[in-house]
Amino acid sequence: MKVELHTHTADDPLDRVPHTALELIDRASALGYGALAITLHERQLEIDHLQAYAKHRGIVLIPGVERSIQGRHVLLLNFTRAAEDVKTFEDLARLRQSENGLVVAPHPYFPARNCLFRYLDRFSELFDAVEYNAMYTPALNFNRRAQAWALKHGKPIVGNCDVHRLSQLGTTYSLVEAEPDPGAICAAIAQGRVKLQTQPLTWRTAISTMASLMLMDRGSSAAATRVPGRPGPGNDRHHESAA
Repeated sequence: MKVELHTHTADDPLDRVPHTALELIDRASALGYGALAITLHERQLEIDHLQAYAKHRGIVLIPGVERSIQGRHVLLLNFTRAAEDVKTFEDLARLRQSENGLVVAPHPYFPARNCLFRYLDRFSELFDAVEYNAMYTPALNFNRRAQAWALKHGKPIVGNCDVHRLSQLGTTYSLVEAEPDPGAICAAIAQGRVKLQTQPLTWRTAISTMASLMLMDRGSSAAATRVPGRPGPGNDRHHESAA
């Protein structure tokens, strides 16, 4: 199963993202994905209203959130909304004890203050997998250190695109040996039944993507004013046309 575990949509409370969740599902379906996690910053999107449409498009939706834990980004997948309350790595340890989910280290050594760096060593036992991020070229690849860390610690590697633009989807992904079920997919990854598929970006693609992301407004997007868990106007229109 072709899987992407790190995506953002217009519902994101921190980043202004142009595509809706339904547009993301459509794009993933067109590229042959079988499972997708929507991981907004700090808030776990309520996906119940999206499940029927995703199933129709051949996509298993996995609950998720990209949570800032002691200032460092961590992907929490297939947990309940309790994942939103995790503020420290001690909180994360308690969450893992009470629920079965998947904890992924996203872009751990990329040059940003919110990346894990030494926290990955300090709390290594809390992570189930390490992300190989699609944003790299043959000459510049911050994933190499993460790949070496995963090998040293016996952790599986998952390929993710950290999607903020639909054009990012598809160059790096995971192939997971699992039944089409969120719990089964996460368990298979934790057990190492996952294979990385990736190809580097050209410099032109990398620069154009980064330019688009750098122009993205920070702060609350218009989608953040919606009632949590309800589709916005764009999603409503899409549902009507799909029906």
